[in-house]
Amino acid sequence: MTLIIYIYCSIVATDQKLPITCGEEVMSQKGHGTSEKPVQKDLRWNCDFETADRICNFNRHYAEHAGYWATTNFLNEVKDANEVEDYYDSVTGKLLFKAPIGRSLEAFLKESASHGWPSFRDKEVNWDYVRCLENGECVSIDGTHLGHNIPDSSGNRYCINLVSVAGKPE
Repeated sequence: MTLIIYIYCSIVATDQKLPITCGEEVMSQKGHGTSEKPVQKDLRWNCDFETADRICNFNRHYAEHAGYWATTNFLNEVKDANEVEDYYDSVTGKLLFKAPIGRSLEAFLKESASHGWPSFRDKEVNWDYVRCLENGECVSIDGTHLGHNIPDSSGNRYCINLVSVAGKPE
């Protein structure tokens, strides 16, 4: 069944209306909740393993508290780097987002702060691995719960749990 889900959700995002959607089956039960395995042990930015594993794999309706991302090492590390940051699936290590793209780091951080979670736009999403369900839930094609698409006057806004994208590259 996992192979079928992967094929179904691996459509290339060329000239397609965004967000790219998929069916509920991508979030079916697998070896470890909705994923095949737990989140990586040593997540970036000092994100908490247990919180990440619960959010990514076991409770799709739970989110890290608003502002959690500001309590980690994330802000200092991103500001120090002052360049486009890669955000990897905390379970698989696949690249899910790159930000900021088409805006400044200051604008990315300001928008994220105003909503309480890292907030990505369409250009910053790696559509090879990210999908949205009909209800707006944002997930990876491997079953990792990421957050939600909450469109606003500027377009699609993906409010993503930092613990879901704190992985290291595969």
